[in-house]
Amino acid sequence: MGKRLVQQARGKGSSTYRAPSFRYKGSASHKSYTDPEKEVKGVIIDFVKCPGHTTPLACIEYEDGELNLMLAGEKMKVGDNVTYGNDAEPVQGNTLALGSMPEGTLVYNLESQPGDGGKFVRSSGTFAKILTHAGNSVVVMLPSKKQKKFNALCRASIGVLAAGGRTDKPILKAGKKFHMMKARNKLYPIVSGSAQNAVDHPFGNKRTSRKSKARPVSKHAPPGRKVGMVGARRTGRKK
Repeated sequence: MGKRLVQQARGKGSSTYRAPSFRYKGSASHKSYTDPEKEVKGVIIDFVKCPGHTTPLACIEYEDGELNLMLAGEKMKVGDNVTYGNDAEPVQGNTLALGSMPEGTLVYNLESQPGDGGKFVRSSGTFAKILTHAGNSVVVMLPSKKQKKFNALCRASIGVLAAGGRTDKPILKAGKKFHMMKARNKLYPIVSGSAQNAVDHPFGNKRTSRKSKARPVSKHAPPGRKVGMVGARRTGRKK
């Protein structure tokens, strides 16, 4: 019989796990997708802190009248000028297509498809690095050290995301961590499956000192059993 797992409850959209988007200041993205060859200048008029983002957001007013929230990079300050367009200089804060940037450039907020506003490298203190240009694609090394190909027309901002020291300060009390997670409606604390009872989780039981029953699960298993390594291609230590 299938079990009512927390993993399943988190996907149904109940109030417990719904993101408090009414508290968010807005969507952090690149300027609306216009002619990429046209250079548009803007100025940073303010910084705002948004509960939905780990990085401060820079409020930018462009010369064409558009107001935009973008993820702030290190060393940005109110009054700085930023430029959007492929002909812009590859310097801190400017937004260009990946194909217009030289190799070795540090970037953040990379688009997955041209014009989507940015999907990759958005956490505080992170950056990606442009490795090579290959025709209509660009190879980028992500913060995980994984190398990924992007369309050369995908846009990104140049620099390193601000608030890189966010994780340096220790969280000394469980209560502080609880309130930090509650502000974003994240599940906390997370109890391991092996510590639960057999009726609550497929890994749980109390019959042995090593309670876990973690093992690979078929991708065709019923929903109540689908936890852990689902449809694993391989398990065990690499030799």
